[in-house]
Amino acid sequence: MRIELPKAYEHFGAVRFGDLQKVFELDCGQGNGASPGVHHAIQEIPYPMLHEIYKDMAIVVPVHSERLKLVEGVLCGIPHPCMIVIVSNSPVVPVDRFRMEQDALRDFCGFVGKNALIAHQKDPILAKAFEKSGYTEILNEDGTIRDGKAEGMIIGTVLAWLAGKKYIGFVDSDNYFPGAVEEYIREYASGFTIARSPYAMVRIAWHSKPKIVESKLFFRKWGRTSSNTNLLLNKLISHYTGFETEIIKTGNAGEHALTTELACNIDYSEGYSIEPYHIINLIERFGGVLESPVKDVMKKSVEVFQIESRNPHLHEAGGREHIDQMSYLAMQVIYHSTVCPDSLRKEIRRGAAAKGFIKGDEDIAVPHRFASLSTIDRDVFREKIRNAPYGRLLEKGIGKESS
Repeated sequence: MRIELPKAYEHFGAVRFGDLQKVFELDCGQGNGASPGVHHAIQEIPYPMLHEIYKDMAIVVPVHSERLKLVEGVLCGIPHPCMIVIVSNSPVVPVDRFRMEQDALRDFCGFVGKNALIAHQKDPILAKAFEKSGYTEILNEDGTIRDGKAEGMIIGTVLAWLAGKKYIGFVDSDNYFPGAVEEYIREYASGFTIARSPYAMVRIAWHSKPKIVESKLFFRKWGRTSSNTNLLLNKLISHYTGFETEIIKTGNAGEHALTTELACNIDYSEGYSIEPYHIINLIERFGGVLESPVKDVMKKSVEVFQIESRNPHLHEAGGREHIDQMSYLAMQVIYHSTVCPDSLRKEIRRGAAAKGFIKGDEDIAVPHRFASLSTIDRDVFREKIRNAPYGRLLEKGIGKESS
C-alpha cells in the first residue's frame, strides 16, 4: 500500500490525533525489504510487511441477523492470515439463525482451509466466564450478557486477547463489497506499520456512501450523524487547545482497529456509542485533563490514525430510528463526559431538544459504561470457556494457525 503520513496532528495530552490520510495505491508491490522511511511524506508499505501484521491480527465481526450472503462476502474479504472471530446476537427461535451462521462459517473454513471462532452473545458459558473473572458490568440482572454492538465487540476483543493477537480490527457484517472489507484491513495494517507507539488506533473514514437519488447513484461523502458527531468532538478539543480544529473526521467509525495493548487499557460504552466514546475515553484517560490510571501509556503516547478508504461503503440501510439512535448515543457520551465543558453541554441539550430526543426539563440519558478489560482475570476466563467450542479452538492454538 502507498499511503501518505498525516499532514497535521492535534496533540491532546498524550494523545496524538492524525489528520485524514489519503491512499495512493492499494498495492505498491513487493518492495525492497526496507522499512518505510520516517521522513517520507508518502509511505510505501509492501505486502510482506502487511502480511506480518495480518498474522498477528484478529478481525472481529459482530453479527445480528444479517443475510448470510452478506456475511459470507465479508468473510471473503478478510485476508487469509488474519484470525476471524464472529460474535453473533442473532435469534435462535423460531428459526435458529445462529446455527445457520455456524454452518456458513464451517463451509467457508472448509473451502479456504482455516479455522475461525464463532460465539453467541447470549452463551451462558461466556456469561459465567465474565462473572467469575470479575467483569460483571457486561451482565444483565438475570446474569445474561447485555444486548448491543459494543458488548459483542468486547466479547470478540477478549477472545482475540486470549489467542495472543497483537492487533484487533472490527468490520461490520452488513457490507455489500468484499473488496472494501479487504481494503479496510490493509489500512489497519498500514496504520500499525507506521505507528511508533504500542498504543495505537486506526479509524476508517469512508470515501463515500452510495445512495440512489432520482434513479442515479449519488456518492455522498458525509452523513448527518457523522457530521454532527465530528463537530461536537472537535468543539470539545478546541475548548482545551484554544484553537479551532477539524481534526476529527471519524467520530462514528464502525470500521476501526486497535493494538491489543490499547484495547485492554481503555473503557467502553454500550451499543453504537462505543464509536465516539473511544475518542472521548482516550481524552479522559490520557488527555492530561484528568489523572491517568495508566502511567505507562502517558509516557509512550497514544497514536490515532484516520485513513480515508478508496472503496465506496455500501451497507444495509438503517431506518430513521436507527440514525436517530446513533446521533443521540453520541450526544450522550460527550455530554456526560467529565471533560465536557458546560458551554458544550448546553449546546448538546439544545440540539437534543431540537431533534426531539428530550422534552422539557428531561435530562440526557446516561449511557452504560464498561471498565477497562485489564480488570479481567484472564486465567479464570480461559478456564471457564475451556469446554466451549471456541474455547477448545483457543486451546489448540488457533491464534498461531492463521500464519
